[in-house]
Amino acid sequence: MTAAQLYLDLLKKSLTNTLYAKEPKREDSPRFILEFIEHYIKGPAITMLPRARLDNIEACVVDVIERGIPGDLIETGVWRGGATIFMRGALKAYGVGDRQVWVADSFEGLPEPDPVRFPIEAKFHNQPLVRNVYRQFKVDLEAVKANFATYGLLDARVRFLKGWFQDTLPGAPIERLSVMRLDGDYYGSTMDALTALYDRLSVGGYVIVDDYGEDAWTYCRKAVDEFRDARGIADPLRQVDEKCYYWQRSA
Repeated sequence: MTAAQLYLDLLKKSLTNTLYAKEPKREDSPRFILEFIEHYIKGPAITMLPRARLDNIEACVVDVIERGIPGDLIETGVWRGGATIFMRGALKAYGVGDRQVWVADSFEGLPEPDPVRFPIEAKFHNQPLVRNVYRQFKVDLEAVKANFATYGLLDARVRFLKGWFQDTLPGAPIERLSVMRLDGDYYGSTMDALTALYDRLSVGGYVIVDDYGEDAWTYCRKAVDEFRDARGIADPLRQVDEKCYYWQRSA
């Protein structure tokens, strides 16, 4: 391993709280929810992403660096900031000083889904588990900034976009993107991000959709499929793990 690879490997273990603990098994079992809550929600992990998804971020970022694909990096929906901290760490590790990392979130939790248009999401949103234990994934802006600072990665190359995506993303001062990672959970958040940002994605850049493979509680897949169909996007969707998918823009 190179020094950069060793640093990023250590960063993954720290952000996921797996330096000494094991990653919860992402399998459908009664124990998984309990393990998930203990490890991520109650524990010190800065990201809920399994290792495979951090590996995917690294592969995409390194590829756009090595091939000179222009543009910044963004994640829409950041929770405690772990994936964007990792993005900034990857740029630092490879000595890249001309790209920014955009950290986009309401910092107020998930938006309330329309119960008529999106009944599955509305039911999920108002479950006691989501409302009282997950706190609808609310983490305030200052806490996320503090997490960046803890890793020595809070600098002028990190830009925060606070608010609902429909309000912040269309007018965001982003010229070009090379990697856009969507983790807004719901149909509306996913569609808002794609609509506002896709035209700024460079050819050769990547779109990563965290919840494309989820069907039980979100219409994320529907949003992505509708957007791709409307835009005539035929680039193949590649699977990261059982829930996360991505594609590389070819035109």
